Amino acid sequence: MPNPNRGACGFQSSEFEQEYERPSKSELKRQMTVLQKLGEELVNEARDRVKRVPMPEDVRDAILECQLIKDHEGRRRQLQYVGKKMRTLDEAEVAAIQRTIDSWKGLSKSDTAIMHAMERRREKLLTDDKALTTLLSENPELDAQHLRTLIRNARKEQAENKPPKAYREIFQILKQIAKKSAAGKDDADADDEAQEQEQDEE
Repeated sequence: MPNPNRGACGFQSSEFEQEYERPSKSELKRQMTVLQKLGEELVNEARDRVKRVPMPEDVRDAILECQLIKDHEGRRRQLQYVGKKMRTLDEAEVAAIQRTIDSWKGLSKSDTAIMHAMERRREKLLTDDKALTTLLSENPELDAQHLRTLIRNARKEQAENKPPKAYREIFQILKQIAKKSAAGKDDADADDEAQEQEQDEE
């Protein structure tokens, strides 16, 4: 006599296969955590930046709303809501947001590189007198006497373990020079773009 449960058993096994193909609970939780953190990263960014990120309007509104909340508990609840909204995004939308955030980090990496370059230049100013001559030839508007005094004081601070007041001031001067050269480069780039546009119009 045929077993009446045979068909039912077969059906149940295919159900298990379907179940197995779905993401596990721990995998789903991991995905939720990733999206929650992504949402928090956006909340911590400048509003102007967030407005330029490619994402649905309702998700952006939730993030911008969260930025305005100062109350700790209210902000925590809104962050959870941001996470919930992030989970409504499809893979392509999440990837586009991630690419945008990565590009911002690229900018901060270049800023870090500039800062390290300034620190190296400051060290050279303290150890090599020729470094000051080079700096003054590149930036003739600098006060040579003031810089010499700062370098002398910074060396003294290091030798006597004093607070690095002059040492920091040298860094600020180098920072101003870097900012000025960056602004000059932006102006030059803008001029190039304007010339290209003029040529295109002709």
